[in-house]
Amino acid sequence: MSALRFAAIGLNHDHIYGQVNVMLRAGAELVAFHAVEDDLAKIFAERFPQAKRVADKREILEDSSIALIVSAAISSERAGLAIEAMRHGKDVMLDKPGMVTLDQLADVKKVQAETRRIVSILYSEHFETASTVKAGELVKAGAIGKVIHTTGLGPHRLRKPTRPEWFFDRKRYGGIIADIASHQCEQFLFFADSLEAEVLSATVSNRANPETPGLQDYGDFHVRTPDVTGYVRVDWFTPDGLSTWGDGRLFIVGTEGTIELRKYIDVAGRPGTDHLFLTDRKGMQHIDCSGVELPYGRQLAADIRDRTETAMGQEHCFKAMELALKAQALAEATSLNSIQR
Repeated sequence: MSALRFAAIGLNHDHIYGQVNVMLRAGAELVAFHAVEDDLAKIFAERFPQAKRVADKREILEDSSIALIVSAAISSERAGLAIEAMRHGKDVMLDKPGMVTLDQLADVKKVQAETRRIVSILYSEHFETASTVKAGELVKAGAIGKVIHTTGLGPHRLRKPTRPEWFFDRKRYGGIIADIASHQCEQFLFFADSLEAEVLSATVSNRANPETPGLQDYGDFHVRTPDVTGYVRVDWFTPDGLSTWGDGRLFIVGTEGTIELRKYIDVAGRPGTDHLFLTDRKGMQHIDCSGVELPYGRQLAADIRDRTETAMGQEHCFKAMELALKAQALAEATSLNSIQR
């Protein structure tokens, strides 16, 4: 069986490297890429010399041997690219956020339904984080009983001097909840095992960056399904003294136990990443998840081949973005301080 051939269009966020590596680990072949920015193209070509740079993205879109397009374009441009790729018969893997407005989401859903192509958003804080994958296995096995609540925390380091101009433009990056917290929305739906969810309250603000008024540096919201409640907090306030970009956490409360994930660092504790703490009726234990397989890439490759939905259900993929976009809209409608939109 020949390897799945794929290409990259849009290199504007460094997540593109994770997206490409996911598929390379699954045995796929990266054959081409397109970027209008020479500086981004130079770095990408050095990392992946096997890929041909093309001047016109149509060369990729019209190549029938290429099955998958991966993209980390400017956030506001991802939906349009996904639609273009689907109409050329390609499946698509987007960086999050896949869309920055509910109208974009509706357009992508419409074309996906018409073409029956796959639109996958690589929610890396789940699919590329071994502790989250392991937590999913434990919850499915009944380790903590029935899930009743999740708390997802997504702090990030701002690194303002390194960010491109579009990063501070609300219309282009989508707002902090739509951007960062789409990760937590996907995880909430996954652990709640439901696609029926609503946002109860939400806020966003710019607390410490008045010189970039389009930036939202803090956001939080409450969400629920008929059986599970959730809280999410995201921000750009990771202190410089932390040895990684953010102390991402996930807390899952069940009727018979709890799980805490310290995804990227155990502050003043164990070295390394992917720490899982399980507490149940038998006691407390730390589980090292570093050896857990990350199945998303091989599952997506199989889905492209077999036209299945094993990596992530299509409705689930879209629902996570819908939840994030609705929380973003509610936050901007109700937040006390003025946010440049």
